[in-house]
Amino acid sequence: MQNKYFCKSLTIDVLENPNKNSNISSQIIYGEGFKILSKNKKFYKVKNLYDNYIGFVNKKVKFSKKFNPTHKVRTLKSKIYIGYEKSKKKPTNKFLPFGSRLVLLKKNKNLFMYEKNKWIKFNDICSISTKDVNFTKIFKLFLDCPYKWGGTTFRGIDCSALVQNYYKFNNKFFPRDTIDQVRKKKGSKIKKKLKKGDIIFWKGHVAVCIDSNKLIHAYGPKKKVIIMPIQKTIKKIQNTAKLKVIKLFKI
Repeated sequence: MQNKYFCKSLTIDVLENPNKNSNISSQIIYGEGFKILSKNKKFYKVKNLYDNYIGFVNKKVKFSKKFNPTHKVRTLKSKIYIGYEKSKKKPTNKFLPFGSRLVLLKKNKNLFMYEKNKWIKFNDICSISTKDVNFTKIFKLFLDCPYKWGGTTFRGIDCSALVQNYYKFNNKFFPRDTIDQVRKKKGSKIKKKLKKGDIIFWKGHVAVCIDSNKLIHAYGPKKKVIIMPIQKTIKKIQNTAKLKVIKLFKI
């Protein structure tokens, strides 16, 4: 069996179990690679090539066997335009999400063709090798995006995906779930005075300090990505969810 495929849908929902009523545990975005581990009548069991995350996807998803991306989306979302060469370009209501990986097929003025007759703005993309260590800028792209368990994009994102997206954009490995993320690095001593770049872990939750007073996270109770005061948030989570900070490390 050919065992390396690439997502050609805007996003693919990765399910916990092989049935349509299963919870979403993650997503695969346009241009991401995955392996097919097994299959039944309606679902593939897959493993994401970036983080080795395993789950199930509907067999109706679009994917390609050969793909060699040259660029990636650096904005929160990039509007897709149809046409251009044969007629005036027409905007759609569809968007490629942040981090999508693309092949540069053709450039025409300020537009970039990534599939036949499908274009996005050239200013929305950068080279696949580009890195951006300004983590606050990347996290703030997602401000006010809806909170969604298992989500990874502007349409809905969870706390661990928000952090993972920064590392993924910079071509560095970082696990998908907080249970694995918290094991990734040796932690520092838990302290009251936190600094910019500190990643704060609770059991099942993660946030990042954008300065010494504020943090950003995809926060379920607020149903969105939000900036909050660090110490007030720590106390709020301890009082409402009965969770204490279990680990800190630098981004």
